[in-house]
Parts: sequence; C-alpha cells; structure tokens
Amino acid sequence: MKYPKEYLDEIKTRLKVSTVVSKTVKLKKRGKEFVGLSPFKTEKTPSFTVNDEKEFYHCFSTSEHGNIFDFVMKTQNLRFGEAVKMLSNLAGMQPYTFSKQDEERENKWKLYKSICKDFSEFYKNELLKNEKSVKAKNYLKNRGLTVEEVNNFSLGFVTTDIDFYEKLKKDYDEDIINETGLFYFDEKKKKYISRFRNRVIFPINNISGNIIGFGGRIIDDNKNLAKYINSPETIFFKKGSNLYNLDKARKLSNKIDNVFLVEGYMDVIGLSKNAIENSVANLGTALTNKQIQILNQFFNHIIICFDGDKSGYNAALRAAENIIIELQPEKKLSILLLENNLDPDSYVNKFGKDKFLEMANQKLIPIHKFIFEHYLQQTNDNPSSKAIFEKRLRELSSNIKDSFVKKYTLEYFLEKISQLTPNINSKFSNNFKIFPKSLAKTKIYYNETKSLKSYEIKEFSFLYILLTKPKLIQENLYLIDNVKLYSEENKQLFDEIIDQTQNLTNLDMKKLRVDKNLINRVMNYASVKHIILKNLENDSKILELFAEIIQDLKNYELEQRIADLESKFSKDMSETTFNEIKELKKLQKIN
Repeated sequence: MKYPKEYLDEIKTRLKVSTVVSKTVKLKKRGKEFVGLSPFKTEKTPSFTVNDEKEFYHCFSTSEHGNIFDFVMKTQNLRFGEAVKMLSNLAGMQPYTFSKQDEERENKWKLYKSICKDFSEFYKNELLKNEKSVKAKNYLKNRGLTVEEVNNFSLGFVTTDIDFYEKLKKDYDEDIINETGLFYFDEKKKKYISRFRNRVIFPINNISGNIIGFGGRIIDDNKNLAKYINSPETIFFKKGSNLYNLDKARKLSNKIDNVFLVEGYMDVIGLSKNAIENSVANLGTALTNKQIQILNQFFNHIIICFDGDKSGYNAALRAAENIIIELQPEKKLSILLLENNLDPDSYVNKFGKDKFLEMANQKLIPIHKFIFEHYLQQTNDNPSSKAIFEKRLRELSSNIKDSFVKKYTLEYFLEKISQLTPNINSKFSNNFKIFPKSLAKTKIYYNETKSLKSYEIKEFSFLYILLTKPKLIQENLYLIDNVKLYSEENKQLFDEIIDQTQNLTNLDMKKLRVDKNLINRVMNYASVKHIILKNLENDSKILELFAEIIQDLKNYELEQRIADLESKFSKDMSETTFNEIKELKKLQKIN
C-alpha cells in the first residue's frame, strides 16, 4: 500500500532539507543555499548543495539529486518505508501503520477538512456580501483591516439567517459534521447550532495549510459571552500542537531567522498588514513545549511578544518557565515587553513597522535573564527568601534538556546570586569558575555530537566495544551483568545485540533488526573508538577500558539515585532518607 500523499507532504513540511542532511553532512550557509562535501564521493572541494526553499539537494560531483526521502534512502541504505518511518519520527509525527484504523482515519480526515473548507468559504462570502454582516465589517474596519486582509486570512462572519448545518447534511454524514466541533446541540431548540454564531471567524490551518479549526471573536458588547472562543479539540485539532499562521510564516524561515510569537489572531494580522509576516499565535491556551519544538524546526530565534499589560506579563512569565527546558545552544528564546500596555497589533498600527522592529532589536530580553530578574524582584532581604529564590532558579535550570545549556544557565544564575551575597562571595569565587572561552568550544563540540548527553556518549562507547570486540566480551560475559542504559534507543540496540547474537556468539551487524542509524551513531560518536582502534590486539587494555566505562555508567545511576533522594530529603527531612544518601555517597566514593 502507498503512503497517503498528505502524510508524506507533512513530513516534508515539518523538516527542512538542511535539517535532515546536516545530520550526515557538515553544511555551511552560502546565500540562499547550504554547501558541503559530497556524502556520495570523497572530495576536498564542496560540490554538494542544499536548497530549503526548493526542498531538494544536488551533488554536482555525482549528479545525485532528490528530496529528504531520497537522501535518507541513499545515505542510510534504507528502503522507502524505512526512510518514511525514520523521518516521521524526526518530525515528531505518529508512524503510519496501514491498519484498518489508519485507513478509516484517512477517509475521515478528507471529509473533515472538506467540511471545514466549506464552512470557511461560506462564511467568508457572508462577511463580504451579506447585508447582515455590517456590524462585523465595521468592527474589522475599525481595527484597520481591509478586504486584502480578509482575503489573505480568509476571515468570515457567522450569520444566523441561514442554517448551514442543514446545508452540510446534504453532502456529509451527521457524525462527521459533529466531529468537527463547529456545531453543538441546543437542548431547548432540539437542533444543532453553530458554535461561532455572531462571531468573526479566523480559520486555523495546520502546517500544510489545511483548515483544522477556527477561532471566533464576538462583535456585540455581551459580558456573558467570552470575547474569543476556539474550536474544541478534535481528532485533527490539538491546540497545544498547532500555531496560528505557522503555515505561512514557516515559508519565510529561509530568509528570516526569527519569529514573533504573539497571543492573538489580530496581533498576527496587524503585524502582517504592516509587512511583518514572520509571526504566529498560540491558540488561547498556555504556550506548550510542543509548539516551541515545532518553531525550532524552522526558526533559530523565537521572540515571545505578548500584550504589554499585567496579564500579558504574567502569560510571558508562565511561558518562560514552561519552555526554558527547550533552550538549545544554537537556538534563542527571548521575551519582548511592549510599552504603554499595548498589544502587538495596537503598537505596530500606532508606531509603524520600523519603530516596532527597532524596539524589538533594542529591548529583547533572553529568557533566562527575564526569569532571573522576575524572581529577583520577588525576593526580600532575608535568608529564607533568598533560599527560595536560589532553589527556584536551580529547579528551572535543572529541567533544561540540553546538558550544555543546563550547565551554563545554572552558572549564570549562581554567578548573579553570588553578587547578591558579598559576605560569601569570596568563598564562592574560589569554588566557582567561569570559563568564557569554553562556550565557543562547547558550541563546536555540540555541532559534532548533535547535543548528546554525557551518559549517551558513555553508552556509545560501551556498545562500540560490544560491536567491535564481541568475542572478547563473550569470553568475559559477567562484565555486562546488571549494566543499565538510560537512552531508550541505546537500550533497544543493546537488547537486540544480546538477543539476536545469542550472547555475542554470532554477531553480524547487518542482521541486527534495528534502525541502522542507531549503529551509525554508535560508530560515529563513541568517544573510545580511537583508543580501541589503536589497541585492537591488546585485549587486556580493552577489558580495562570496558570495565571503566561500565563503572562510569553505574556511577551515573548512583548520582541519579542520590539526586532523587536529596530532592526527597529537602521535602521530608527524614533521617531514613538522610542515611540512605550517606550510604550511597559512601558507595560512590568506593567506586
């Protein structure tokens, strides 16, 4: 069976060609393209190009040409189906399994998007041509919008003089109409009513440009009704996994490095009207990590620009606390606080594009600085308050996924805290050192290792020795008893090696039933590989190294257990917990 075209298109939409290729080829930006050494031929002068805008790669040395699927198939020696599974995983999508449920879901999706499209087009026409839409037209006109913006964003107005539910029933089954969430059943009237009646509607597209839901803005002064509402969550519309205008903004990512993340639909439209088209909005809920991960696939700098009032500030703070864990060495997250309680739409309409961008350049606050300054303002000059201050900053930095960024964020916090405690500052400076040059080295190392955690590199070394010296390890099999790996992918590879080779008696890497990319990662990033290659015949040296690696992995497990117990002890102050920590630390010293 064939994969649905839209499934494949969404993978291509979510993944830039340069993102996929850079995992194999070191690329450098050159104009609109990226260049690098050919992965298909040994060469000294780069002849390999990647064009994200046109979604292809081309090798001038070998004439190899294609899209991300072609590249993965040719460089990883995978079949098409295997390449699709690998890339869908990289894109954060569910694998397509060709089950009966998948077929039913695909058919349902076709009907769902068709209904949403019909709904959008009908009520766009109502806004433009129905005389009863005059209030909506005046509202949009007062907000500075013209027919151009109405057409560009397919705005509509849900009038009440036509029962569109009955019109849809002529072409679609009621069950699928109801699943769109566009209507709800009115118990009094005993009929289905449009959820967005008397509201201006804003179609919400998925990343591929298909309508999956709507936002609605009331135009009457009715304090009993919410000013804005969104479609309810459906099987195809998840608020926390989508962003308004992302389908348009992502197309600019080849030219523009940053994106403005705003709160409302009108903010996006107002910025776009003023020629600032690189903006998206979250959908009436708290900003999610998933939304940041999606934006990180397209942009290197996310600028959170919420309303300039107190509620906007609080929303920015909640967002910062939630998403700081997504900080990466080559990505930036910043906060932009607007002046005079203005929202982005009001600000850009009042002061214009140039003033907005000038203000954005001058007043950006990196997310970690924003968090520090906020909590500093909440801190009193007493030990308890300062302890809470430091504890909160440690907690936030400890949750950052990338180990390098986690380290330097914590160092930033601790250095700033030390400046607030001059009585212990000298003691702190003896124990805490800043290495400014190491940031550049860290960045280089990150590029080479693709942000691997320290324990993953140890695991790669462990697996590398299993794969290169299976007979030696098989003769000393006791060494791998009770070895625990933390990375799910590495655990999968380890289990496959042991299970399929009958405890390393007949290892053949080609027959291992795992994604070959896992084996390639081990071979590329095992820190011990150069030592092993120099000592292939020195079994005692290799066993010594192997034992050290295993000990390091066990020490990591001890560190995790100690950290968990210390966190527990800070809450329950239990003597039992304290004694457990002491015993584990003794064991740590022995090891």
